[in-house]
Amino acid sequence: MVIDHICFAVKNLTEGIAYWHDIFGYDQMTDIIQNSLQKVKVTFLTREESITIKLIEPLEDNTSLVNFVNRGGGFHHLCFRCDDVNQKMRELNEKGLLTLVPPQPGEAFNNNNIAFLLAKYGINIELIDTDEKVGK
Repeated sequence: MVIDHICFAVKNLTEGIAYWHDIFGYDQMTDIIQNSLQKVKVTFLTREESITIKLIEPLEDNTSLVNFVNRGGGFHHLCFRCDDVNQKMRELNEKGLLTLVPPQPGEAFNNNNIAFLLAKYGINIELIDTDEKVGK
């Protein structure tokens, strides 16, 4: 497994994109995609020789994430790319990580499967097995 990206939840993607550009020098890498299953809008940011950043904005009916961004938002999850989401999920479940969202199509990843787990210390983990990102 390798880290693919780090995700931050923001109240407004347009403002978040501008902030990351002005403060940290990141540029928007992908179009804004609406992910209906996770109930978020998503975009990826890039900067030469740095890790990819994903920003998410909750859709109105994503109450828990709306509440989170209304309290200031911030770090949401680490995403690890692996060879096989289903296999890695089983391995991590055996090691004590809890399944939050079983494998399902991720619209921001060209409908390749994604999954979410909860690790120790409250770390939300996303698993993917592709490097495809829609709107790149």
